[in-house]
Amino acid sequence: MTPKELKDRTKRFAVAVISLCRELPPTLDGRRLGGQLIDAATSVAANYRAACRARSRAEFIAKLGTVLEESDESLFWLELMVDANLVTKSRAERLLKEADELTAIFTTSVKTAKN
Repeated sequence: MTPKELKDRTKRFAVAVISLCRELPPTLDGRRLGGQLIDAATSVAANYRAACRARSRAEFIAKLGTVLEESDESLFWLELMVDANLVTKSRAERLLKEADELTAIFTTSVKTAKN
């Protein structure tokens, strides 16, 4: 996957998360968890974009580390929303899979960049 394809993929993930969060109930837990998920998912896209513009290898690795943390955090918030019955597992399934795949991609990327 090229950097451009991955930029597009992370951006699509962020947009899909925003769409999901618009469907959450307007309760305290729905707003709070939705906000956390939007923050994490949009950070995946924004920080990957920043990593692609890194000025040094160290900066690239550091920014990729942030992308990895945010993709894993996105996965956590999605799982929590399902567990708390804010969203059905079937509705969240595609995003859960994508968050898990992005986390795996960036785990491998960080390891490769460090070696």
